[in-house]
Amino acid sequence: MVRFIPMKIDAALALSSLRDVPAAARAAEAIGFDGLWFNETQHDPFLALALAAEHTHRIELGTAVAIAFARSPTVLAYTAWDLAALSSGRFILGLGTQVKAHIERRFGMTWESPAPKLREAVQAIRALWDCWQNGTPLNLRGRFYKLTLMTPFFTPGPIAHPAIPIYLAGVNPPLCRLAGQVADGFHVHPFHTRDYLQDVILPNIVAGATEAGRTRQDVQVSATVFAIVGDGAAEQAALRQIVRQQIAFYGSTPSYQGVWAQHGWEATGRQLSALASRGRWAEMPAQISDAQVEAFAVSGTWDELPDRLYARYAGLLDRVTLYQPFVPGKDESGWLRVVAAFHGASHRK
Repeated sequence: MVRFIPMKIDAALALSSLRDVPAAARAAEAIGFDGLWFNETQHDPFLALALAAEHTHRIELGTAVAIAFARSPTVLAYTAWDLAALSSGRFILGLGTQVKAHIERRFGMTWESPAPKLREAVQAIRALWDCWQNGTPLNLRGRFYKLTLMTPFFTPGPIAHPAIPIYLAGVNPPLCRLAGQVADGFHVHPFHTRDYLQDVILPNIVAGATEAGRTRQDVQVSATVFAIVGDGAAEQAALRQIVRQQIAFYGSTPSYQGVWAQHGWEATGRQLSALASRGRWAEMPAQISDAQVEAFAVSGTWDELPDRLYARYAGLLDRVTLYQPFVPGKDESGWLRVVAAFHGASHRK
């Protein structure tokens, strides 16, 4: 048994329809998860969050992540303001930059200096919230955004819970450092290893925090973790192949190659990128060795999982989410055991 340090256990939902959200959110809250995250892959996360907020009472709710550069800061500010009010202060705004190809070719937007632009977007969002809550004149004149107009007709006015946390997401040092400087939290990409988290991500968060007169404790660090979890060998074997595929997919991203370099696996990253560029997706999982799977994923039975997550992440993370989504009615006994173990950890010495 490893020594437990309090860490929150969250869930992610994989949605096929907004109609599924109310029941799924209620089920996640009933299981006892601390937080529930919605991502922006095939659906807009904010629509689902509005439904989740309406149908839950305790669980924290947030984006992990919403794409900042697909929207103006003002649109993000309005949406977050309404969700914070609807959820009685349980909403967390998690923002990511995505990569150049997706911003330009999937969203049709402009890609510009991601870390400086994200910094300014955070400043703009907070300036809007300050204007609405406290009547502070809106006067942000930056390199990327100019916001100077907010008349009473367009001002939503104060809310009961205006201190909305902003989490940033990233893989490389500049965004980690930015989170330390300006954010309330940081979403660690699932494409990470313990070594990369410990030696690259956290030191850069701390460096950024120090530059801003803050500490590590001012930034909640949350990670989504690949997990190969099941009570039978066949179940674990099937999940192992799924995880291998996801590692290969993320590992083909050119801007993520620093994670491979941390372990001397640059050749794997180059091979994956080459295959992806030629559309040879089916060949990519075979490039991932068993040792690489173990570096990126935690594996075990449902009863073993809490200890193994703590053994890998205790003292490094404040909250953890399994990449494997929560599906109501599936593996509920396992989820209950994991959540109970995490909640019991907060009372252990």
